[in-house]
Amino acid sequence: MLHAHPRIAIPPETRFVLAAYRDRREHGDLRRPENRRALARSIVDRRETRFCDLGLDPEDTVERITAAQATLGSALGTIFQQYAARFGKPRWGDKRPAYLHNIDIMLRLFPDAQFVNIVRDGRDCVASLKEMSWHRKDIYATVAAWSRAVDDARRAARRLNSSQWFELRYEDLVADPHGRLTELCEYLGEDYHPAMAQPSAVAQVAVPTFKTWHARTHTPVTTQRVRSWQSRLTAEEIALCEAALGSRLEANGYELSTTTRPPTADLLRYGWSAAPQRLDPARQTLSRAATRLRRDQNLAHLPTAALTTPPEQGGAHRRMDATQP
Repeated sequence: MLHAHPRIAIPPETRFVLAAYRDRREHGDLRRPENRRALARSIVDRRETRFCDLGLDPEDTVERITAAQATLGSALGTIFQQYAARFGKPRWGDKRPAYLHNIDIMLRLFPDAQFVNIVRDGRDCVASLKEMSWHRKDIYATVAAWSRAVDDARRAARRLNSSQWFELRYEDLVADPHGRLTELCEYLGEDYHPAMAQPSAVAQVAVPTFKTWHARTHTPVTTQRVRSWQSRLTAEEIALCEAALGSRLEANGYELSTTTRPPTADLLRYGWSAAPQRLDPARQTLSRAATRLRRDQNLAHLPTAALTTPPEQGGAHRRMDATQP
């Protein structure tokens, strides 16, 4: 939907932003052009980064990153700017659910980022994940993942103001795409364009064909999958979801369907699966403190007229990140 906007480019899901941050010290001081070149090669030459899905020339990208501002955010931003330039658009973003758990990292890289968070009924999320060919977690860990996503979204919403955080429900979006997308565009400071409500027109570009689990993006927007958990989950799975996620579901406007309690053994297994998720925020707090003590180098993206897309227009841009619990 965002990629269908005439001014916004959102690529297929990438996997190099968080990895580059994690490995940032391996590339040394990015004020040295040779280190920026090594960073660029580590992104464009590795298939697992999904750079190959962007339709960009690898060698040209390496040269542009080498010539970019000497920060990790600027190096990464150069790739997205080139992707936007491919479509003649001045704004760019990226979508990956993992960003929700790494808001601090994203803000270090892109201080002016605007986050768009989509919330969906946790029962439908669990049902969908169960059917994904790449999903390897059991029902307990899958339920715990939605719980953590909602909790991380709450923390982000408390921290960020209305200029950097926007949240909408999947169910509202598919029921009234024009209305919800108009609100989203107001947040982004853009005019709404009706093409956004017809994402199937750009799905062939925005969603690689190998992602067969996203086949519905190639069809008109529909409410067909709303509350589909009623037929896609067993009674036992519904009971577990509602017992584990009840307060979070209700806080997001989702009604519970049953008062049936799952077996104690199921609740214990869920608690065991959820424990690491609950410890992650504390670990991240310690990591942030350690980073401050190390006085890490400046990582922030530094937009310049020379790097703005499209090149012939000049001017500044803003970036957005999409998350999805």
